[in-house]
Amino acid sequence: MASRSTTEKAFQSIVIDDEGRVCAEIPESACQQEPGNFFKHVGALALTKSADGLIDPKLVLSWLMTSLGAPVALIGLLVPVREVGALLPQLLTAGYLRRLQRRKWAWAVGSTIQGLAAAVIGLIAISLTGVAAGWAIVMALAILALARSVCSVCYKDVLGKTIDKSRRGTATGLAGSIASVTVIVYALSLSFHLVDRMMLVIGGLFLAGGAWLLSAALFATLTERAGATDGGKSALKEAWKNFTYLRDDPQLRRFILTRGLLTATALAPPFMIAVGSQAGEGYDKLGFLVLASALASLLSSFVWGRLSDRSSRKVLVFSAMVAAIILAATSWLAFAGTLASGYILPVLLFGLMIAYQGVRLGRSTHLVDMADEDTRAAYTALSNTVIGLLLLAGGVFSLVANWFGGEVVLAIMAGMSGLAILAAWGLDEVQRG
Repeated sequence: MASRSTTEKAFQSIVIDDEGRVCAEIPESACQQEPGNFFKHVGALALTKSADGLIDPKLVLSWLMTSLGAPVALIGLLVPVREVGALLPQLLTAGYLRRLQRRKWAWAVGSTIQGLAAAVIGLIAISLTGVAAGWAIVMALAILALARSVCSVCYKDVLGKTIDKSRRGTATGLAGSIASVTVIVYALSLSFHLVDRMMLVIGGLFLAGGAWLLSAALFATLTERAGATDGGKSALKEAWKNFTYLRDDPQLRRFILTRGLLTATALAPPFMIAVGSQAGEGYDKLGFLVLASALASLLSSFVWGRLSDRSSRKVLVFSAMVAAIILAATSWLAFAGTLASGYILPVLLFGLMIAYQGVRLGRSTHLVDMADEDTRAAYTALSNTVIGLLLLAGGVFSLVANWFGGEVVLAIMAGMSGLAILAAWGLDEVQRG
């Protein structure tokens, strides 16, 4: 009883605006378990976000494969394999996962597989080099991405059943801030060469694997009530049903349009680094780039999360504004030939990552709150699948960069972010429902 009282007090101190703690959406039985579930969500999500930072394909795995002598063509597959592999399978897997009354178990299995895949990448780095290392890492990352897709389908549904509407953004934002501390320590070690960089990167891979395994064990202890199931439908039929939501719900279409335009915040960093490399920055500043990304998450995640609980629409609008300014400035400085001065690139990456965190938290909270229990998993899978197709088509940016330069790509992405401001402006204020 004392432990529960302490948990309740800690919970109330964090969600201080919710005096009396009335649960508007989840039933009373789930409301009673909410304080304990809140901290389990924060803990599990903080561990997975820490692991994501330690294995970051855009920075860490790119540097690792370069150091192991893998071909550039394979290094270029890292981000597409990670993003597309985590998103595209969801339209087909959502139907099966909805047959599970308690989806925390599927999330725990997915997190376990991600942990094992991260450890395998660590072993590959120790034992292989060249083309063999490149292909092995890409395949292990593909398995990790597929497992991640299962977790993505399940997470928002479990969150919606266990945490009330007004506190979901706070939980995910707090987890992001906690995870940032781990990544900041890691980035500082990379920046100041406190340990041999290769040893540190490999150690980070094993640490990421352990974090995913621990998060699986913690998430499995959530108190989750049985939820609605569709059952008896093939994956293909469920996919077609999901597409009917896209046809019938104009707000869902606008949300996906907004999210699609804001993929610029995810796609831009490799081009920023490429342009910076041409200007003299290169991967010798790996630690400072990781540090910039981690600091942005630490300083903005909790704030974005709290703001999302009030208006996820406005969070998406403001994030798009920040992204448009940062990407336009990066493109202009690259054209002017001044991007190599001092630490301009890490500072710009810091600004973009603040926008990126806002996009992630804003879109996640908006999707959960705009859907209900019966449509949440389908909306999540459909949205992620469409975005996965867009990311796959995003490979055209590599051709544009090859023909016209990375500066032009960044200018195009600044324009995408500008259009996202208009798209997000037309979204409903779903937190007022």
